[in-house]
Amino acid sequence: MRIQAVAFFTLALFASPLVFAADTVAFAIADNTTGFILDSAAPAKKVQIGSLTKIATAMVVYDWAEAKKEDLGQVATVPQTAANLSTQGGLGLTPGDHCSLRDLLYAALLQSDNAAAETLADHVGRALDGTGTPGFIKQMNALARTQNMINTRFVNPHGLDEVKPFGYSTAEDMAKLTGYAMKNPGFRFVVSQKERKIGFQTAAGEESQYLLRNTNELLGVNGIDGVKTGQTKRAGSCVIVSSAKAPLSQQQGDQVLVTPRRLNVVVLGSNDRFGVANGLVQRGWQLYDQWAAAGRPPKWKATH
Repeated sequence: MRIQAVAFFTLALFASPLVFAADTVAFAIADNTTGFILDSAAPAKKVQIGSLTKIATAMVVYDWAEAKKEDLGQVATVPQTAANLSTQGGLGLTPGDHCSLRDLLYAALLQSDNAAAETLADHVGRALDGTGTPGFIKQMNALARTQNMINTRFVNPHGLDEVKPFGYSTAEDMAKLTGYAMKNPGFRFVVSQKERKIGFQTAAGEESQYLLRNTNELLGVNGIDGVKTGQTKRAGSCVIVSSAKAPLSQQQGDQVLVTPRRLNVVVLGSNDRFGVANGLVQRGWQLYDQWAAAGRPPKWKATH
């Protein structure tokens, strides 16, 4: 069963406000700081999430680099397994090509390059335990456990779901992962970029340049500065967006309390992912203001 989610467009996108209904499998609106879910529909429904998987892939890489003091400028070699991916997208990387981890992260997150995600997993997985991608996937699921993503299973680093076993997650679990990711400055910077020129070396030794363009069409709209799109036949069209407003400052005695304001919106399986996400961001800020005015209680129900 699909859930009817109502969203509202702004004048920034249309000549006049437009109310519409769109089929959406699940959604969640969450406060980035606390993870509190302000509103949702079918938040615990297990579904395929496509390339939203790459958020976990990127965070395993960032966490590994920070923990081991590794340089993201180090070069990785595209593994033979990348040739088995039915849709690679983006750069057109082939086995034997060489690219820095930093540029692979840009390719995976901005333009959802599957070969880039596979290369990251192979390289970092070998550094972790010598097994390559299998060891990396274990770390992806370990990350999910640390974030209390109890209804999530990752089976690959790119999110393709053409062969079993299928990975899955939920709107509320992906909100948790996004909250974790958006607290990382490196990740946050990458997903905020509309485009990025990167380079790689082919297996034949030729230098190649490529201009990546972010697939997130909502960047710059309503304070949105991330995060990631995803789309497969099983997952449908998905998107996660993050919207920020200026922090609130409040004087408390001799101290000034600063409260960050950022919302993360997860939209899974929608016929109009960008329209629904944009509407939910606007609704989310209305709900955030109500929640904040109530003192941010741990138990609170959105009003529709």
